Amino acid sequence: MNESKKKLDGSGQCTDKQIISRRLFLKEVSLASLTAISGSALLQACTPTPPQPKTALPAVPGPVNKQAAAAPMTVMEALKNRKSTNAFQLSHYRKKHFWSCVGSLGINRPDSGKRTAPSAVNAQEIDIYVLLAEGAFVYDAKANQLMPVVSQDLRPKSSMQGFMKDAPVHLIFVADNAKYRNIPQAQRELFSSSHTGFIGQNVYLYCAAYGLGAHFYASVDRSGLKTSLKLRDDQSVIFGRQLDIQKSKVRRAEVSRIYSYCLLSPDRIED
Repeated sequence: MNESKKKLDGSGQCTDKQIISRRLFLKEVSLASLTAISGSALLQACTPTPPQPKTALPAVPGPVNKQAAAAPMTVMEALKNRKSTNAFQLSHYRKKHFWSCVGSLGINRPDSGKRTAPSAVNAQEIDIYVLLAEGAFVYDAKANQLMPVVSQDLRPKSSMQGFMKDAPVHLIFVADNAKYRNIPQAQRELFSSSHTGFIGQNVYLYCAAYGLGAHFYASVDRSGLKTSLKLRDDQSVIFGRQLDIQKSKVRRAEVSRIYSYCLLSPDRIED
């Protein structure tokens, strides 16, 4: 055996054979490490991720009735009977009796997607949030559906006036400013207030025609609802409205008549 084949040469340095063996060892260790890392990454990628817990949302009530039965009075009679009510009858009606009212704010010209209330530059920036005991929903006019937002009962937070909180249904009008294009902020606020007023009057006329109680209010807890409804920075709460059966002058015959007219249609929603 040559002197260079020994483990150590005369100077105490590693021989060529030991250097080669050490290189092979390091190479094998590196390959093994890479294989282990790759296998671990592959195993991690193939391992299914456990489902993340989701916030429980209220059940979607179902399609909103686009049309109610024929109104029991003319437009002129509805205008005559239009008024705000501050006291409400909570025992006669379930919430399904208000879906036609919400549906009346939807699309009435399917070819253009325009709605029953006018909208400057066709922005259609007003979203209608419906607050119920089981949670909050937003009305999707295109799908004619109430979409769940949160499962919390936000009605007590809707208004700063105590008597407003007694009604079982609240409508909150929210402006989505992202739908405006090249319109100054001051003009946006003017447009949104006007659009909400148009929608509000439609609701008033519907309620007057079908014997429902309604009250349009400006004393909205805007900051509280903005947080609770998880609105974006470019969304703003404008006004609110409450709905129910009028507490005064409600007789059995009138209740029966309203019941038959409001939502007893083939596509009615069952609780």
